[in-house]
Amino acid sequence: MKRTFLAILGTVAFAAFTLTAYAANGRGTAKLTLDGKTVTVDYGKPSLNGRKVEDLLGQLPAGEVWRLGADKSTTFTTTGDLKFGDATVPKGVYSLWAQKEADGSWKLVFNKQHGQWGAGDPPKAGHDPSQDLVAVPLKVEKPEKSAETVEIALEKENGAGEISVAWGTMELSAPFN
Repeated sequence: MKRTFLAILGTVAFAAFTLTAYAANGRGTAKLTLDGKTVTVDYGKPSLNGRKVEDLLGQLPAGEVWRLGADKSTTFTTTGDLKFGDATVPKGVYSLWAQKEADGSWKLVFNKQHGQWGAGDPPKAGHDPSQDLVAVPLKVEKPEKSAETVEIALEKENGAGEISVAWGTMELSAPFN
């Protein structure tokens, strides 16, 4: 009886810790309506907490992915088909990942699975590459202002849409329509 009680108590404590850690990161949402199509991104907002993004993501080997946030995978939803350059993302719900390339560039990966929980290292936890739909090139820039937490934005740019991800001294972006 005592062992059962301790096992239950341990499980409850672990669940409380997990939920507290999840809540500590917070969540963000970006939304845009473009040509009658609604695009939404839901993501976790980890903080740098004195660290440098170059140290965190710089260690990621070429070909590996970052889940673009924290905790539950970043979710991308579109009510209509979207074009990212030559790639088409059909209406639906996807998880988003950023894949680091050997030359230091990045690609935005749309994965058919969504809702995966990421835990531990590496930051790709939960990613199944066999479920990748498309990968599109991302423009890499240094933002005007450093972002303490991950910030994902959807904005209208020159008659099209743009998704951008900023963290620390790095900003990744891609146009779409």
